[in-house]
Amino acid sequence: MRKIGMAALAVVALAACSVDGPARAPSRCDSTTETTLRAWAAAGFSGSVAIAVRGAPTCLAAYGRADDATGAPNSVDTVFSIGSVTKAFTAAAALRLVDRGALSLDTRVRSVVPEITSTVGDATVRQLMQHTSGLNGSHGADREPLGREEAIAAIAAMEPAFAPGTGYVYTNAGYTLLALIVEAVSGTGFRDFLVSNVLRLPDGDVAGGFWDGEPSAPGPRATGYLDDGRPGHRGGFPGPHWAVEGNGGLAMTTGELASWTHALFTGRIVAPASVDLIRGPGHDLGGGRSETPGWVRLEENGAVVLATAGGGGDVGHNAVVAWLPGREEVVAMASNRPELAAEELLRRLLPALAAGDPLPAPDPRPVGGGPVDPAAMGRYRLDGGGTVEVRTDGDGLVISAGGADAVAALLPPRPTTPDRELRAHEERVLALLAGRSQEGREERAAIESDLGRVTGVSPAGTVVDDGELRSYVTVEAGGRSVLAWYAVNAEGGIEGAQLPADPPSLRFVAAAGGGYRPDDPTGTGPDVTVRFEGSRLVLLGPAGTATATRAAG
Repeated sequence: MRKIGMAALAVVALAACSVDGPARAPSRCDSTTETTLRAWAAAGFSGSVAIAVRGAPTCLAAYGRADDATGAPNSVDTVFSIGSVTKAFTAAAALRLVDRGALSLDTRVRSVVPEITSTVGDATVRQLMQHTSGLNGSHGADREPLGREEAIAAIAAMEPAFAPGTGYVYTNAGYTLLALIVEAVSGTGFRDFLVSNVLRLPDGDVAGGFWDGEPSAPGPRATGYLDDGRPGHRGGFPGPHWAVEGNGGLAMTTGELASWTHALFTGRIVAPASVDLIRGPGHDLGGGRSETPGWVRLEENGAVVLATAGGGGDVGHNAVVAWLPGREEVVAMASNRPELAAEELLRRLLPALAAGDPLPAPDPRPVGGGPVDPAAMGRYRLDGGGTVEVRTDGDGLVISAGGADAVAALLPPRPTTPDRELRAHEERVLALLAGRSQEGREERAAIESDLGRVTGVSPAGTVVDDGELRSYVTVEAGGRSVLAWYAVNAEGGIEGAQLPADPPSLRFVAAAGGGYRPDDPTGTGPDVTVRFEGSRLVLLGPAGTATATRAAG
């Protein structure tokens, strides 16, 4: 997965607004932008936004609740975990050493960390930065206590996906290895080096800190909420933190993130030559995109954009930042609820930002179908054996799918995701859980440790969620069936997983002319309509019509 002088931001740091409760102060945005952002908040966005041009903040605002238990609103003072956006800071740390001549982009891993004896030891610093080292996946769970030597041992034991420089796969372990190199070359603890050399802004202030451990990011924290509604991890894990060091772990306000991004790209964190390296182009990802140190370079409406994002995990936050060099503009967003993540919102707004146009409002919610007969609630069964479960949710419906045929009917992908990609992803997940790789064998062993001997794994549908492919599987273990989902990369490395998992679901609201349409303000979700016809539920999607019959009992 994937960020303009601090003193100026501090002057307006009390500006905030909320659609869920009383605001601390009005937002500092022009009226048109404020109206649009409020519409996105009404559509589900909860978090904060910072926009600045040439170092001057043009919009600072916050929406929604930071904590359901206390009713506290989000504000521009609210601190969010920035997840994988941390990689941009780690890359900057390594480039500070390159600027000083203490490290080279061509320095090989084994010359600094000789314990890495696999082919990854031949990888260079540049390859670590661009995810072309051959490392695949992560070396530990986020909240796993992992010391420095344990992290080195775990990375050394990882099975390389390819020889360095011959492929690409996004990996957390590669950036932890980069952090280990920074620590070894600098002779300073990684966190100390980051605070002294990277987080410190031109005016002397420090941009944030860490979500877990010290130095902790100062300020009130947003509680993140997970897909199932549970509150996420609020910090305080004592460590050691080498499972996330370098690849995640930082936390800050969106204003601090915007300040740091401006300082980075204007040569105040790293030297101009390193700024040019970050701006790319870097390793070609196809489609006009390339991987640069800590960032992805892309073009939008003919304008170059540098962007990076982070989220997922057990915190429940999502953060994203984009730099538009043509106008020296930075946009930083963070969210603490899954209904409309910051990354999804920026994806919708980016074309207008790149073109310098007014921000678009969310798609209007479909209305007009009226309430559903309570008798329509319950379970329906498709001819292929899959089921859909219907329940009410305020003024809408939540429909969940059980079984591959039901998932395909309820959550069909957009045409931009071909069926072959869904099938290939599912095959990689099944290969993983069959233990055909080192990571797969470790995952299978972990499942058996928790649930008992695995006797079978069957596919249960693949969806696009949070911008990633997720394949659901039913795992037979210890005499019971457990639903899980996995997101894996092109080399089969785990990028996300949940076991046990709730069935995939979608929220619907009434549509004009009858029926129900997805409650999807960004217009990027599944294209499907639901109708009730007596004892039948009819799903109309791009591949045709699927009919489910009310299950008895």
